Amino acid sequence: MRLVLASASPARLAILRSAGVEPLVEVSDVDEDALLAELGDEASPVDRVSALALAKARTVAARVAEAVPDCVVVGADSMLHLEGELVGKPGSIDAARGRWDQMAGRTGELITGHALVEIAGGVAGREVAGHATTAVAFGNPTTAELEGYLASGEPLAVAGAFTLDGRGAWFVEGIEGDPSNVVGLSLPLTRRLLAEIGVGVDALWAG
Repeated sequence: MRLVLASASPARLAILRSAGVEPLVEVSDVDEDALLAELGDEASPVDRVSALALAKARTVAARVAEAVPDCVVVGADSMLHLEGELVGKPGSIDAARGRWDQMAGRTGELITGHALVEIAGGVAGREVAGHATTAVAFGNPTTAELEGYLASGEPLAVAGAFTLDGRGAWFVEGIEGDPSNVVGLSLPLTRRLLAEIGVGVDALWAG
């Protein structure tokens, strides 16, 4: 059984590889902004990340079904929920600096939606979905530390403008919950979702 990762995230790929899985990678082309606009402002944080994860998994499943007739496609989307606001990737240094002005010394929730689509005999079938939430307590980087971190480019393309598996880890005081979820893919949740469609992680391990 092959696992297809519907994500361009190097962190998600790395966490699967470190857990013994060598997935195929197929990046989805979901218009995230359009989907979020369709959901509307009243959609909960969990509904938003879950909808994005499922859209990514479905899009990639339709694309790879013929080439990979027996596989499981996993999609994921992470956002940081902080003081009533749900934020994704900052995209620019100014936006990331603003996020850190909000985050420093506070605790936020990193929420990741997960969705799996099973493909059997070239046909997309069962879908399962869930989400994981991990509380993250942020430290207070000095001005020099923050500017150096921003200049590295690392926080610009990750949810909440921080990482747990890179330079951002210096500024995380602690977490409550699953650490792999903060990296971008909750291994315990993914295992439970795989079990719902009858796939054990041992079937995915490479060699």
